[in-house]
Amino acid sequence: MSRLTALVLAAGEGKRMRSGIPKVLHEIWGKTMVQYILDALKDITDEKPVVVVGHKAEMVKERLGQQVVYAYQQRQLGTAHAVKCAREHLSRTDGYVIILAGDIPLITADTLRQMAGECMDNGYSAVVLTAEIDDPGGYGRIVRDDDGQLREIIEDKDADQRQKAIKEINSGIYCFNIRDLLDGLDKISSNNVQGEYYLTDIIKILREKGLKVKAYKTGDATEIMGVNDRVQLARAAEVLRERIMVGLMLQGVTIIDPCNTYIDSTVAIGRDTIVYPGNTIQGQTTIGQGCIIYPNSRIADSHIGNNVKIQASVILESKVEDDTTVGPFAYLRPNSRIGQGVRIGDFVEVKNSSIGNGSKVSHLSYIGDAEIGSGVNVGCGVVVVNYDGKAKHKTTVRDKAFIGCNVNLIAPVEIKEGAYIAAGSTITHDVPEYSLAIARSRQSIKPEWVKKKMKNK
Repeated sequence: MSRLTALVLAAGEGKRMRSGIPKVLHEIWGKTMVQYILDALKDITDEKPVVVVGHKAEMVKERLGQQVVYAYQQRQLGTAHAVKCAREHLSRTDGYVIILAGDIPLITADTLRQMAGECMDNGYSAVVLTAEIDDPGGYGRIVRDDDGQLREIIEDKDADQRQKAIKEINSGIYCFNIRDLLDGLDKISSNNVQGEYYLTDIIKILREKGLKVKAYKTGDATEIMGVNDRVQLARAAEVLRERIMVGLMLQGVTIIDPCNTYIDSTVAIGRDTIVYPGNTIQGQTTIGQGCIIYPNSRIADSHIGNNVKIQASVILESKVEDDTTVGPFAYLRPNSRIGQGVRIGDFVEVKNSSIGNGSKVSHLSYIGDAEIGSGVNVGCGVVVVNYDGKAKHKTTVRDKAFIGCNVNLIAPVEIKEGAYIAAGSTITHDVPEYSLAIARSRQSIKPEWVKKKMKNK
């Protein structure tokens, strides 16, 4: 099979986005627009794609890293000019190249594979991906000859009224024989309304040389939808969300209301898990089997085990193991590690801490920079006081300890195995194993004190 590489045009500013971020870096469901394209290309070629950068090139390079190689377009003079800027890379290889813009996030690997296969298997110099749409305004039109074969592509601004009536449009996605492409690039001129070098002109040039070209029509026009402003960004997000939801449901996940559930494309969820509406699940999150995610939680970059129940809580960059319940209204901040069979209850905040198997932190508590062992009971209103105004300190609570209600643990401190802390205590020193610690003043009562105070007033 002939060698296949890819060229992604990502140098434009995207003025209609009205943003300080390059257009191709705008995100949809956890990935940038250009990353969707790169992921599709990974399924059809082992070659690193060439990405043509220009506007805020360093920002694009920082985001994409080493997964691609780069060409630089200093001035944006049209699509053919962008391809010329990558000539050095293309000239090093034989075979074929797919060329597409970095703002077409809905394109799929299957469609690219079929288009490239049509070009390579049948000896075409160029194949352009097309579609028919009801409102073709703004798109280049596909002009066919009397035999129905591709003759040329006319840009919308250069089209006459007859050509504007054509509903078959250019997607901006091509597959070229690299040698034929490079030979034809220098023949492209900027003699057009926009004064730019159109890559579309090469179709006519190749045909006039007697080379074979073809328009390959896709049946799904949504795949070639470009994103030029925030409205189109939202429309693309709708399509991608449906793909994500359908994919998860076909894998055995129950999504109660897909239209009101927000799951990134990077999330993995196990079968027999139920996701209620109002949930936002983001980043590199994995959720195991048999979980129930009740409404209105946010889970980001976290690992959730099997048979976990989460209610109206926030979980960020944390790990929750099997058979644990979280919430309602719990907040697991980054680097929280919650063991098996744990109960994290309402209005509990955990930060940079581990909680061992079978422990319970049922309500109204703060656990920060702490190591809580297994089988520990943390009563209502317990606060781990981890900050002295200058630095954070660690608290350790060993297995089977019991922390009574309204206890303050002043770090650094260690509560050893099986120890009991009486309610209302403020603990500043280590507590030995199986000991009872009481750190509160003895209650005293002054009869009639209030009446005397009021009388003095």
